[in-house]
Amino acid sequence: MATLCRPAVAVPEHVITLDQTLDLARALHPDHPQLPLALRLIENTGVRTRHLVQPIDETLRHPGFTTRNAVYEREAKRRVPEVVERALGYAELSAREIDLIVYVSCTGFMMPSLTAWLINTMGFRPDTRQVPIAQLGCAAGGAAVNRAHDFCRAYPGANVLIAACEFCSLCYQPTDLGVGSLLSNGLFGDAVAAAVVRGRGGTGVRIERNGSHLVPDTEDWISYGVKDTGFHFQLDKRVPGTMEMLAPALRALAAEHGWNASGLGFYIVHAGGPRILDDLCRFLELEPAAFRFSRATLTERGNIASAVVFDALARLFEEGSVADGTQGLIAGFGPGITAEISLGSWVGVPLQAAIPHRLRTHDDGLTLAGPATPAHRPAGTTITG
Repeated sequence: MATLCRPAVAVPEHVITLDQTLDLARALHPDHPQLPLALRLIENTGVRTRHLVQPIDETLRHPGFTTRNAVYEREAKRRVPEVVERALGYAELSAREIDLIVYVSCTGFMMPSLTAWLINTMGFRPDTRQVPIAQLGCAAGGAAVNRAHDFCRAYPGANVLIAACEFCSLCYQPTDLGVGSLLSNGLFGDAVAAAVVRGRGGTGVRIERNGSHLVPDTEDWISYGVKDTGFHFQLDKRVPGTMEMLAPALRALAAEHGWNASGLGFYIVHAGGPRILDDLCRFLELEPAAFRFSRATLTERGNIASAVVFDALARLFEEGSVADGTQGLIAGFGPGITAEISLGSWVGVPLQAAIPHRLRTHDDGLTLAGPATPAHRPAGTTITG
């Protein structure tokens, strides 16, 4: 069975706090008739800090889609290689041992995909397969894990690299003044993540089953309006209640595998907002602590789209308390409304033993001690996982 190894995560150096977000909303929209509601909703997200790929003054300016997409490409090429290097190190593999790269991102566009650039730049084999996923939004992290699992089942012993690059701040639209847009301006953050799924060996979550579920007739609940100014995030007010429709799909997949979705040892789910997690607690009959990793991601980094599941999973690794054989669930939720679900069991060794010798630990995080060059780690980037 394929094993999802420890993810590597990095967030940009520019930080905005909840208080700063609220002050900006008051300053930018003093006469908005629903400003009090928007402020209350932003406070209720539980997000305390977010990381941005540009300083806030630049984030708030809209120089046009062409310029913004150029920023996306430049920053992706600056920031993705470092997390890829670390993820390969955690999996104890080299670039040439990777057979497929799955790249997920919904906040910028490149053709050819960044996968081609990674293959040419980082020493992957020319015959490495490429699967870019751009239109599953926040569900794409779960979808990437599932497609990697499918590939490893089709090609036993194959290895898959997953990379997620989300610069949500590049989708800020100053002319979108609906309450949903104002809420989104205080919810989303930027992050880059990578993880390897090994066809054989490895430490982490051994994936045993995966599945997808689409809630019928909800494709316009989460969407992009694609305009001259770029991507305009559109959020229906019914979205926070979707767990009532998706929780049964989690239960059903677990039951098909002979498991009880309410009795698993760990849960790694997309933290789109606090109600998503609260409702899952209710519908799956779980204590709030079951989603502590996802809640921590939401609090410290906001909704980082497809990277959420990898950040939350990295926190599970960091806690280092999972016993071999512990059963768990990974799920991403996004446009469609879509759920991408994986079931797996923990296999591994104590956390410290799982850190490759290529890395050394410092008080400020993990720093590459091996072959990565300074160019692959932008100054000020915070790395975790």
